[in-house]
Amino acid sequence: CCRLWQVTLGVLLLGLLCNRVQGEVYTALAEMEELLETESVLISNLEGYIRVQEDKLSYLKNKMDEYQREHADASSDITAYVSNPINAYLLTKRLTTDWRQVENLMEHDVGTDFVQNLTQYRNVLKFPSDEDLNGAAVALLRLQDTYQLDTSSVARGKLNGIQYSTAMSSDDCFELGRQSYVNRDYYHTVLWMNEAMARMLEEPHNQTQSFTRADLLEYLAFSTYKQGNVESALTMTNELLQLLPNHERANGNKKFYEKEIAHLKELRKMKGDDGTDEMPVSDLPVAKSDPGVFDMTERKAYEMLCRGELKPSPAELRPLRCRYVTNNVPFLRLAPLKLEEAHMDPYIVIYHDAMYDSEIEIIKRMARPRFRRATVQNSVTGALETANYRISKSAWLKTAEHQVISTVVQRTADMTGLDMDSAEELQVVNYGIGGHYEPHFDFARREEKRAFEGLNLGNRIATMLFYMSDVEQGGATVFTSLHAALWPKKGTAAFWMNLHRSGEGDVRTRHAACPVLTGSKWVSNKWIHERGQEFRRPCDLTADHGDNAI
Repeated sequence: CCRLWQVTLGVLLLGLLCNRVQGEVYTALAEMEELLETESVLISNLEGYIRVQEDKLSYLKNKMDEYQREHADASSDITAYVSNPINAYLLTKRLTTDWRQVENLMEHDVGTDFVQNLTQYRNVLKFPSDEDLNGAAVALLRLQDTYQLDTSSVARGKLNGIQYSTAMSSDDCFELGRQSYVNRDYYHTVLWMNEAMARMLEEPHNQTQSFTRADLLEYLAFSTYKQGNVESALTMTNELLQLLPNHERANGNKKFYEKEIAHLKELRKMKGDDGTDEMPVSDLPVAKSDPGVFDMTERKAYEMLCRGELKPSPAELRPLRCRYVTNNVPFLRLAPLKLEEAHMDPYIVIYHDAMYDSEIEIIKRMARPRFRRATVQNSVTGALETANYRISKSAWLKTAEHQVISTVVQRTADMTGLDMDSAEELQVVNYGIGGHYEPHFDFARREEKRAFEGLNLGNRIATMLFYMSDVEQGGATVFTSLHAALWPKKGTAAFWMNLHRSGEGDVRTRHAACPVLTGSKWVSNKWIHERGQEFRRPCDLTADHGDNAI
């Protein structure tokens, strides 16, 4: 039985061996899917381990039943039993060779091979790392904040009122709180440790919990203190000491909290006799999620746009039109493009049926093996580096690699009227858990002297963004200063100019990719540069007249 399971799992491993990729699986859902293959193999291995253990126990139980029956017969008349030479022989045999076999089986760990398999699997299968666990936890908290999701609802498997998965256990909630604590995110630590406490009370007979009520109280007390509420921290610490009176750290914290509270009371007395002036509970900063690289006014607009709460006014929507266009391209007279205006100034358009399903599948297939963590350009050094505000994986596809890529590039030229010789290669992106890209410019600003220096093609004059998948919830492209949002629709493409005709960057095109709440978001983009566009989009010091005639 054990050998059969080894052969079966060996076949599975051969199929997965060539697909092994290490690290950062949380940054692309395409790679998260491969973790299900890993889980399938582990489940099969565990099933085999349990089966051989059950076979062993079944054999031992049968032997025990047999010995108990014989022993009961013998005990009824011991003298008569042992005086029978056959019984005497069988008794002797049972206590020698038979018991030796039983003893050997008891000592033999029949699951050793399956335990050894686990070591082998780690060399050939894709396993998430501790970084992936932390990244997945942070992503879930990002979604919770951006989309204002209730902690209890998320724990029940609901996202925006829709039931997507089974409920989280108290252990799941505890680990999410612990990951928040590791990141010094005490705001979310309190939320999820409280949820773990509530779920623990709903699971009174759960024998698999990895934590105790005392553990929860310790995390909650310290995190509450770090948020500035010393009184609550002391109350929780006292509750912890009722459970574990000799808890060394809790006893030390209690003395500290009491001293802090006494100090605060003295400050209140000094403030005024009437006590009407309010004082902060503590002068410690309140720890919340890292606000990231953009200010809180923009963050608020960004999150409201992601939730669909900020929308253009009727006056802004009134001039927008949908129409067929040929862009003076002879071929398009036979198959005109479907253009939808999304914003007038700056001019942003959406092309429908800009990429076909068959093309999308080929591009995805080409990109998957090349995925690497998406990078951003350091504004000082010009070097490419990863950043927490861009969670995705990307790959670059050259125009000459496949006819489909060449066709998409030519279609981009037809849609934009720009020269593709100075465009970057097609970048394909798959967003990970809660995948997002916080507000940014596609063009390089004046102070970014070293941006695109290796290309020698000038600044990024325009962006063409292809949506290669539908997204169930979230994942919009939002322009924070325009209060405009573009929602992913498979096969569509968004286009806008990044530079004014003067060559200056249009700061109104600052945009972001909202976190993906549910679904998988695939996009590809062509960044088009200035060189070669002199006659297609002539320079001008006046306003960008004519840009809305794409």
